[in-house]
Amino acid sequence: MSKEIARNRRAKKQRAILQKRGLLRVTVLKSNNHISAQLVDSSNGNVLTTVSTLQKTLKIESGGNVNAAKVIGSEIAKKSIELGHKKVTFDRSGYRYHGRVKALADGAREGGLEF
Repeated sequence: MSKEIARNRRAKKQRAILQKRGLLRVTVLKSNNHISAQLVDSSNGNVLTTVSTLQKTLKIESGGNVNAAKVIGSEIAKKSIELGHKKVTFDRSGYRYHGRVKALADGAREGGLEF
């Protein structure tokens, strides 16, 4: 089984569990050079807001490191709280919880989100 198939399989199981809870979820998408996070309404699949290292307003030099992931986490927390959602679930999209994914989650927690 390839890495991508295994990751998608883990993500599918996790999303089914998160959908039962009925909360909004913060999903993670990462590549070698960038990382992004989206706030998704699980009941109907609408994306409420998104934050990415590709956005020029954040002025991040390198998007493929832990510091950039922490900034993205704090920005998604800020936008989520502005929309009135403080309690969310964290959907790591099948990625293992270490490195940039963990840094994004820590940044979101420091920003005021509750997982």
